Amino acid sequence: MAMDAGEIERLIKESMPDAVVTIEDLRGDGDHYACHVISSAFAGKNRVQQHQLVYQSLKGRMGTELHALALQTSAPD
Repeated sequence: MAMDAGEIERLIKESMPDAVVTIEDLRGDGDHYACHVISSAFAGKNRVQQHQLVYQSLKGRMGTELHALALQTSAPD
């Protein structure tokens, strides 16, 4: 079962309301996405911690409904 890019964005913004989310469907199959997230929630956190926040926001869908997610995360400048 594929996951819609809009649903990914909604879940991330639900957890991080200030997030700027850009999503690209890499294969057109709804299973492989590249996602860039900018949020103040990432301030002071290392890359692993930032990615963990995104995965937590997806509420267990990573690896089930969503097969692959290439992440880029950063705090605002």
